[in-house]
Amino acid sequence: MHLIILRSGTSDPYCIVKVDNEVVARTATVWKNLNPFWGEEYTLHLPMGFHTLSFHVMDEDTIGHDDVIGKISLSKEAIGAQAKGLDSWLNLTRVNPDEEVQGEIHLGLELRKDAGKFSLHCEVIEARDLAPRDICGTSDPFAKVIFNNRSAETSIIKKTRFPHWGETLELNLDAEDLRDERNVTVEVWDWDMVGKNDFLGKVEISFACLHKSPLLGGWFRLLPLGNREADAGGKLGALRLKVRLVEDRILPSMYYQPLIDLLVESVISPTEVEDSSALTMLEDVTTVESRQDVAMTLVKIYLGQGLVVPFLDYLNTREVNQTTDPNTLFRSNSLASKAMEQFMKAVGMLYLHEVLKPIINRVFDEKKYIELDPCKIDLNCTSKRISFKGAVSEEEVRGSSVEMLHSYLTSIIESIVGSVDQCPPVMRVAFKQLHKRVEEQFTEPENEDVKYLAISGFFFLRFFAPAILTPKLFHLRDQHADTRTSRTLLLLAKALQSVGNLGLQLGHGKEQWMAPLHPIILRSVASVKDFLDKLIDIDHDVEVPQRAVFMPSVTVKEGYLHKHKAEGPQLLSRFAFKKRYFWLTSEMLSYAKMPDWQVRSSIPIQCVCAVERVDENAFQLQNVMQVITQDNDGQLHTMYIQCKNVNELNQWLSAVRKASIHNECMLPSFHPGAHRSGKWTCCLQADRSVAGCSRSHSAVTLGDWSDPLDPDVEAQTIYKQLLQGKDKLRLKLYFCLSDGAECHLELMKPGHNLATRLLLVIEDLEQVHVTFQHREKEDVTSII
Repeated sequence: MHLIILRSGTSDPYCIVKVDNEVVARTATVWKNLNPFWGEEYTLHLPMGFHTLSFHVMDEDTIGHDDVIGKISLSKEAIGAQAKGLDSWLNLTRVNPDEEVQGEIHLGLELRKDAGKFSLHCEVIEARDLAPRDICGTSDPFAKVIFNNRSAETSIIKKTRFPHWGETLELNLDAEDLRDERNVTVEVWDWDMVGKNDFLGKVEISFACLHKSPLLGGWFRLLPLGNREADAGGKLGALRLKVRLVEDRILPSMYYQPLIDLLVESVISPTEVEDSSALTMLEDVTTVESRQDVAMTLVKIYLGQGLVVPFLDYLNTREVNQTTDPNTLFRSNSLASKAMEQFMKAVGMLYLHEVLKPIINRVFDEKKYIELDPCKIDLNCTSKRISFKGAVSEEEVRGSSVEMLHSYLTSIIESIVGSVDQCPPVMRVAFKQLHKRVEEQFTEPENEDVKYLAISGFFFLRFFAPAILTPKLFHLRDQHADTRTSRTLLLLAKALQSVGNLGLQLGHGKEQWMAPLHPIILRSVASVKDFLDKLIDIDHDVEVPQRAVFMPSVTVKEGYLHKHKAEGPQLLSRFAFKKRYFWLTSEMLSYAKMPDWQVRSSIPIQCVCAVERVDENAFQLQNVMQVITQDNDGQLHTMYIQCKNVNELNQWLSAVRKASIHNECMLPSFHPGAHRSGKWTCCLQADRSVAGCSRSHSAVTLGDWSDPLDPDVEAQTIYKQLLQGKDKLRLKLYFCLSDGAECHLELMKPGHNLATRLLLVIEDLEQVHVTFQHREKEDVTSII
C-alpha cells in the first residue's frame, strides 16, 4: 500500500484493514511522513457472506486518541467485478458516522386485519453487534418503526451493543396505506441525554412484500442512511491498493479424487514421454503470475499424499535433464524452482526462525549505522563520534561498518552451518535427491561445484537471504525495518548470496565497495560445503515425516501473553491478567510461567469450540481474546488472553482458529463480553449459560505458511488453472489439417490417453459445478 496525504504540517500515518467493521490487520506507523509507503501484503480467508472491505488511514498520537485522516470502503461486488483484481490509486473519503453502521436486528413483521381494519405489527426482538457510539465503547439503543408518516418506538436499553427488546410495535393503517408503494423502515438509534441521537442503522422492507407474505421474520442487516459523501476531490489524499478476490465453490471430496489420482500417478509412475504427465500439462497452461500459487498448492497436495519428495524429484529431474549449461540451472521461474521455494517455506519456516531470529533481533535492537558504498555514506547519520580528533571520516564509517558486518555475518554463517540436526528431515532428503540428479547430469571435473550450487542456490539465495532482507514477510518481525536497519539487512543479504554462490562471482560485479567482506565470504566456502555434505548425509529409506510442519509435536506459534481464566461468579479485574508463555500445536494450547518450565497447563485443541475477540469494555482492556472450550460433560469454559497489540491479537486468533477449524463442536454464537456482577457485559443477560449474543467468526483467518492442509480447496485451485487452459491443452494435443471447408483433427502425441483422461476430468468437474450452481439457484428463497 502507498499513500499520498494532501495536508499541511506532518502526520504519523498507519492503516487499519477491516472486514465488515472487524479489524483484521494494522500496518506499521510511518513517522512524520505525508507520503508513506507500507508495501504490506495480507491474505485473508473470509466467509462467503462478507459484505465490505475497508481501509481506515489514521494519524497516530502519543497523547489522546488517534485521528482519522480518511477511509476507502470497497464492497464485495466492487472487488469481484475486477477479474484480475483492483490495482489503482483511490481518493480517501471522510468518515461519516451515519455511514459507519454495523450489526443486525431480529424482526417479525405482520400485516393484520381485524374487524375490517388493518394494522402493521412489528415485533422488535433484539439486535447484535451494533456500532459503539459512547465513549465507554457501548451504546444506548432504541428502535423506531416508520411507515407513511406514522412511527412508534421501543424502550431505550442502556449501555449495550446487544439489546433485547422483545416488544411489539403497532401502526394502524388506512385503506389508502394499503395501496402505498413505500417501504416500511425500521431504524436503530443511540439515545443521548445531551445533544442529538446517533444513527445506528436501518432496514427497509417493501410494503408489497407484506401483501405477498403477511408474516415476515428473521435477522436483517442494518444499512447506512445512504447519504454517501463524495471523495472530497482527493483533498484528503489518496491510497494505492492492490486487492484481488478469489471466490470458489468447494465440492465434496469425491469429485476431486480423479484429479488427485492423475497428479499422484505423475510422480509414482512417471511416463517416459516427458510432456505427457498431468504435471507437465499443468505447467504448460500456468501463467508466470500464477505459478507461485500453483506451486504452493501442489506442495500442499503432495504433502497431504506423503509424496512431496517424489514430486520435487520429478520436477527437478526434468529441469536438470533439460539444462545444458550449468550456469543457467534453476535460474528461471519454472514450476520446479517455484515448487522448491514454496516447499522450503511450508516445511522449513520454524527451522528458519530457530536459526535466524536471534541474529535478526540483534540487528533490529542495535540499530547501527552501517554503510560501505562511498556514494551513500552520510556522516551526519553516525550516532556517536568514532574519532576523538573531530568529525567522523568516511574511512572511519567504513571501518566500523566492516567490523559490524563481520560480526553479524559470522553469527549468521555459524548459525546456519551448525544447524544440520535442526533442519527438517524431509528437506534434507529432498536436497539429497537434487544433489544426486545434478551429479548424474554434470559429470565433468570443471562442474564439480554444480551439485553444491544447486542446493545452496535454493538454501541460501531463495530461503535465508530473502528472510534476512525482509524479515516481516517471513514472520521474523512484526514490523518492517526502518531505513537504517533495512540498509544493514540488505548488505547482509548481499553477502549471504555471495556465500551461497561459494564466492565464485566475487569481484566481477559493479559493487566493488563490497570487497572488505570478500575475505570472510571466501573463508566460509569450505565450511558451507562441509555443511551441505552433512545436510544430505541422511538415509533415503528412513521414515521421513513428510508433513513435518503439520505434525502434532510441532509448535506453530509461541510467545508471552497475559492470561485470565474465568472460574466461578467472582468479579473479573483487569489486574487479574498474569504474564504466561504460550505454545500452540495442532493438538494443544499450552502455557506456563516461563518458557523453560517443564510443567505446563494444556487445553486440547479438539475441545476448542470458539476463538473470538472480547469487547474493550469487558475488562477496560484492548486486544483481548477468548478461547472457549467444552469439557466431557458439555460444560463451557472460557479463557481470556490479552495480546500486546492488534496484529498479535489477529495472529493468535487466526492460528488457534486454523488449528481448530475441523472441530465438530464449534459454536455458532458467543458472548463478546464477560459475565460480571451477575450479568453479561455485552447483552446484559443474567443467565451465565444463555446462548451467545454475537455470531462467531471462525472462518476469518490470516493466510500464511501455517495454513492447514485442505485437499478439496487445493484440488479446486488446480482445477481452476486447468480449466483456464483447457483450450490450450486441446491445441497442444491435436493439430488441424485444413482441407477445403473441412477441418480434420488427428491425434499427434503418444501420451494422448493420459491427456484425454485429464480433459475428461476437467469437463466432469466443470459439469458438476454447473449442477451445484443450478441447485443453489433452485434452493434460494426470497431474502431481504
